[in-house]
Amino acid sequence: METTSSRLLTHDETAAFLHISPWTLHYLCMHGRGPRRYRVGKHRRYDPADVLAWLRTTQTDASGARPGTGR
Repeated sequence: METTSSRLLTHDETAAFLHISPWTLHYLCMHGRGPRRYRVGKHRRYDPADVLAWLRTTQTDASGARPGTGR
């Protein structure tokens, strides 16, 4: 999936990019733990830059290292 375009991602595209179910993404967002999202009419849209920033800032283990990197 292209993540450098200026196109906003749909809810399903974002879930697929994160390798999680759309329901899991919905649950995270409803509890304030998911990436920033925008409402466009009745639809949810995600900026790829926001999704990547969310991954970098929230997806770390207790030592501050990103999972699988050892850093």
